[in-house]
Amino acid sequence: MKLFTSLIFILTTLTSLSAKELLVYTSRKEHLVKDIFAKYEKKTGVKIKYKTGKASQLIQALKAEGKKTPADIFMTVDAGNLWFAAESGLLMPIQSPILTQNIPSHLRDVTNKWYGFSVRARTIVYNSAQLKSSDLSTYEDLADKKWKGKLCLRTSKKVYNQSLVAMFIDTHGYKKAKEMVKGWVDNTVEIFSNDTAVLKAIAAGQCQVGIVNTYYFGRLIKENPKLSLKLFWPNQKTYGVHINVSGAGITKHTTKSAEARKFLEWLSSTDAQNEFASVNMEYSANPTIRPSQIVADWGTFKTNSSFNLTKAGQLQKEAIKLMHEVNYK
Repeated sequence: MKLFTSLIFILTTLTSLSAKELLVYTSRKEHLVKDIFAKYEKKTGVKIKYKTGKASQLIQALKAEGKKTPADIFMTVDAGNLWFAAESGLLMPIQSPILTQNIPSHLRDVTNKWYGFSVRARTIVYNSAQLKSSDLSTYEDLADKKWKGKLCLRTSKKVYNQSLVAMFIDTHGYKKAKEMVKGWVDNTVEIFSNDTAVLKAIAAGQCQVGIVNTYYFGRLIKENPKLSLKLFWPNQKTYGVHINVSGAGITKHTTKSAEARKFLEWLSSTDAQNEFASVNMEYSANPTIRPSQIVADWGTFKTNSSFNLTKAGQLQKEAIKLMHEVNYK
């Protein structure tokens, strides 16, 4: 009897100890997460371990590991990646009044399998030595022939652009969205592999205007404040600026769902939100949190809150098909 009691005590102790540790699979870069993870550990005593990699690699790892996965949380950038993980059966629904209260409905999965925790806008940037803000108006206007030879774009292979085009399909329908994106391609000087290259080309005068995520703009301007680059917020009289998220969900096969939920709830709180967003010059998903000063200085704007980001994933295949049809490389 004593031996049995001792075994129960040991098993209970081990279970308790294991609950004090969470493993996050994250495609968000290490320097963007390690401090916030350390802050939670200091606050709660729960150690956050993490494995970094590309979203596609981590999703494949979760699939291969199945019920044996050691991961408790999957964290990544872009709603398209989060949707794919949920659609692949890798995430569980999360019932949390705290998350529902802190994260607006358009920034979370319609079945509550993932939540956005920081927001980035994919907006227009222009060469301020060559253009005035009054020269610009909408995403759609960039398809006009007046921008022939003046537009630079990032590759269609990046999920950020796939989600952007998914939004256009949802807003305009496939046919009109296709005409619009074809106009972009016809006007493009060059298609680059990343947003930073687009920004540098605009600053150098290779082109005059492009579309980028706001934090890439912030990083480059921080390095060189004298660059002739400015952000422009399009579609302020219609649906608003396209936004996306960095977000996370709880893995389907974790044995620590309660502890994982508590961590995500904390990430949505005032204690964590500003730090999680500001480290990458993003906006907080929790609308009660003010952005950092450098981000606030970019000005306020209307976002496309009518577009639930779950659709960025649901329409991803159509978006890829559309871009292929218009020869958007």
